[in-house]
Amino acid sequence: MENTQTPTDTTRVAQPGRLVELLVADRHSVPLSIALHLVPGALIVAVYMLFAEPLVKAIGYPSFLAWAIALIVVLVPVQFGLLWLGSRRNGRFSLRGVVEYLDKPIPRGKITAIIAGLIVWMTLVALALTPLDNLVFDTFFTWIPFEGAGGSATTYLDGYSHSVLLITMLVCLPLTGFTLPLIEELYFRGFLLPRISHLGWGAPVLNTVLFSVYHFWAPWTVLSKVIFMFPAVWLVWRKQDIRVSIGMHPGAALLMATVGTIALILGLVP
Repeated sequence: MENTQTPTDTTRVAQPGRLVELLVADRHSVPLSIALHLVPGALIVAVYMLFAEPLVKAIGYPSFLAWAIALIVVLVPVQFGLLWLGSRRNGRFSLRGVVEYLDKPIPRGKITAIIAGLIVWMTLVALALTPLDNLVFDTFFTWIPFEGAGGSATTYLDGYSHSVLLITMLVCLPLTGFTLPLIEELYFRGFLLPRISHLGWGAPVLNTVLFSVYHFWAPWTVLSKVIFMFPAVWLVWRKQDIRVSIGMHPGAALLMATVGTIALILGLVP
């Protein structure tokens, strides 16, 4: 039978749905952006409490592994969601038109220097602000029910044998040390930040604050995260180059995770 579908019909069929149009629009409303920033964090906590923590406790591993599992369960679908949006927009799986700031406007030598400086900034400031995290935790958040909750990230690993800690760190290194922070940057800085750029300088401020709050599993670190993340977020927005935050965030996470794992292997930490 002859295909009687007109070109207009084909175009109508191929149009992305209303939800896709809303998500990939050039602008997000502030309420929509707040929801898109915070819902993944709420889902991570839910997966941790309902599934990951009971599983990890049953096999005798630290809660650090449970948080890694919860992050994987939520963030990997987020990444595939971005690719799916790209397929609806471009006709193929692609981040173009979904993740912005990909055009690399900053010269290679300059971006390398910027990233190196930001990694040093993030690492030193994060360590320097640990006492602040401890103070905020002890003052406001001792009621948090998560195992290992505390101002220092190492509290999630305390009380386990060397072999269990080593296995945990080796398993988590490529995940929490690089892959998961990379997905966060593509989503928060590449997808969400450009769509609130109409807010002017308020865009990097709002993005930084909401990204910090998104870490519902560690609310006592919100202030310190805002302090050490803001310079990179501001530069991404100002220069429209996502390599700035990709280099800093996954870069610093990989550096600290690698150093911690090597120290554990060499027996430099108890």
